[in-house]
Amino acid sequence: MADISRFTPDDLKPVSALYRRVFGVDAADGNRLRWEWQYLRNPNIPPEGPQIWVAREGSTVVGQYATMPVRLVVGGRETVGSWGMDVMVAPERQRQGLGEQLFRTWDQHVGASLGLGLSESSYRLFQKLHWPNLGPVPCLVKPLTRRALRRPNWPMPINRLISAVTLPFVRIVARARPLSAEIEPVHQFGDQFTALWDRLSGCFDVAVRRDAAYLTWKYLEPPHVRYSVVALKRGGDLHGYAVYRHVREPRGRVTLLVDFLVDPDDEVGLKALLGWLDREARAVDSDKIRTFALHEGFRRVIRRSGYFQVKSTMEFAAKINAVSVSQDFYQHTGRWHITLGDSDQDR
Repeated sequence: MADISRFTPDDLKPVSALYRRVFGVDAADGNRLRWEWQYLRNPNIPPEGPQIWVAREGSTVVGQYATMPVRLVVGGRETVGSWGMDVMVAPERQRQGLGEQLFRTWDQHVGASLGLGLSESSYRLFQKLHWPNLGPVPCLVKPLTRRALRRPNWPMPINRLISAVTLPFVRIVARARPLSAEIEPVHQFGDQFTALWDRLSGCFDVAVRRDAAYLTWKYLEPPHVRYSVVALKRGGDLHGYAVYRHVREPRGRVTLLVDFLVDPDDEVGLKALLGWLDREARAVDSDKIRTFALHEGFRRVIRRSGYFQVKSTMEFAAKINAVSVSQDFYQHTGRWHITLGDSDQDR
């Protein structure tokens, strides 16, 4: 059986070599670009270092589980949790229980174990370990152009027919609406963002702590992704924010609403942020806007703003260890605030 222990700086070279073996050279180059930011600069890293577990057989590294530590609010209490992210096992040691051994070690050392956008193998393992089944985080999409409903696996004549038939409907849904609040671009996260989080954290049963240090690291410092951020203000006071970016996908351009925060009861404020996003998406000729939201109140307002819920493949798993919760707690996620930006799905 492999020996599993915490990552040390001496493990960097053998872990990098294992990454190349498992995922290939191109993926390893991309991983190297973001590795230091993701695992060494996270403001939630504990004093003992990155939350990465390494499996060794003698002097050989045969597996790794790298996670992203966060401060997590659970039922009004704050605990240390982490998102499971990069798991890999040497090809010759796969399907021999090493992945499960790494998962169990991770789970035993954190206050809350979290998974987002799970692979099929990870999802099966969570089921085997009898984790609560939370299902996917709902996905919502707003069409903006006739190309919005095209599918890459459909023939072009079918896509053109669908575009023609749905165009009048898309025009109604995508019509511009006036902004109802002051929205301004953000280039740095100051103390007012921490104060905003402190004021709103009690609105959620489960949510990652979104303070200024975390937001700066997550959305302003990544070396591999560029985000735009806007703030919702009234009379100079901060009432919310939104993080977004534009991406090119097969058959079209998409604007992603990656993360947002506002009082769940502030429907006018959230609609103002969504209205700004509409304008930004149109300015770059996006065909649609896509977001993910677990919170029922937020989803209700988003749907009222022209979005439609579509099939989601972003599976979500969570197991709370440090705070005592009932099994019922996992069945009622309407006040859980989980978005695309919470883990590493938007790489």
